[in-house]
Amino acid sequence: MSACSEVFCQLDHWLTKLRPYWQFMPFACPDYPWRDSLPALAEWLDDLPEAEIARLLADPKALTLALSPYLPEIENLAQLTALPELPARTRSQQSWPRNLDAGIPGRKWHQILAFHAAIPVNGLPWLEWCAGKGYLGRVLAAADHQPVVSLEWQHTLCTEGQAMAKRLSLPMTFQQGDAFSPESAALVQPAQHAVALHACGDLHVTLLQQVVARQAKAVSISPCCYHLIRAAQYEPLSEPAKASQLVLTKHDLRMPLQETVTAGQRVRKQRFVEVSFRLGFDALQQSLQHTDEYLPVPNVQKALLQEGFEAFCQWAAEKKGIQLPNGIDYRHWQQAGEHRFHRVERMELIRQVFRRPLELWLVYDRAMLMAQAGYQVSVGTFCDKPITPRNILIHAQLEK
Repeated sequence: MSACSEVFCQLDHWLTKLRPYWQFMPFACPDYPWRDSLPALAEWLDDLPEAEIARLLADPKALTLALSPYLPEIENLAQLTALPELPARTRSQQSWPRNLDAGIPGRKWHQILAFHAAIPVNGLPWLEWCAGKGYLGRVLAAADHQPVVSLEWQHTLCTEGQAMAKRLSLPMTFQQGDAFSPESAALVQPAQHAVALHACGDLHVTLLQQVVARQAKAVSISPCCYHLIRAAQYEPLSEPAKASQLVLTKHDLRMPLQETVTAGQRVRKQRFVEVSFRLGFDALQQSLQHTDEYLPVPNVQKALLQEGFEAFCQWAAEKKGIQLPNGIDYRHWQQAGEHRFHRVERMELIRQVFRRPLELWLVYDRAMLMAQAGYQVSVGTFCDKPITPRNILIHAQLEK
């Protein structure tokens, strides 16, 4: 059994055993799912001050330590999430054209540099999958002096990317196309190094599958947006994942992307208003329609939130085709929403410790797919989380 398989099996064991603490929808739960099975945890959460919640969300180690008396198994999970930091090769930037970073946001530029420094150089042509304007491809072409084929769905981005490559005298060729099409699959060649930095869901999975099918020499990806899939639920890739008892919905697959980062006071206040309004309206509609089913409503313009809870309810009711009677005590339902908000925050605090383990379950499923096909696979981080929380890199090299 490979190292990836061993870690995967342990992650799978604990995630399966602890499903009641992460595989649920907080918005749809009127109370903690573990109120009866683990009352001590429920009581601890109820007594937790708001300031302590914020502190624990910002400090994963402290959160694990605080929860371990109630859920000692999460210490095992935390140990399994440790990943090696991939060594960054020293590369000279002296030969890079001036304005190579033109139009690239600073944070994205740092992600690209870190990703590029962490992937091996094979002296092969590059295939940039889901390229956008070819930001990564610019660095690949300029630093490694190999041609780059950049696949992108949006014609405008292809045009702009090709124009910039021409101005910079870079050997880049943009191909406009659907990543799921046979024509795009044909772009994957054996003597090639394919890359994808934050291609979403099925887009990066399709690349891995095409690399395997066409026996491309190497592929390096940083996965993102695991929930953006065409199937109704997650379809495992590797044999160990197919044997798992876990069934992952799109809601589950969103979890890794909801990892909490420290937010400013204004952002926290805005989130409190919007979420409590949504939960208050949901409590109202459940009462009116004699149901206990959560009713999601569409995204809302932030300006509407400033008009108050009653205006939000009228907007939401119109969107969902609900007739609101006269005489509603909106203050009562707003308070109900605020109460539910505080309960949801505490549920999310528990789910927080499972976000990275679930992401690694998904990452190792991809890594094992490549290992099964005869590739040498490495998994590690290519940058620190402040640069991007999606900092995991999977590299697979065909050794034959």
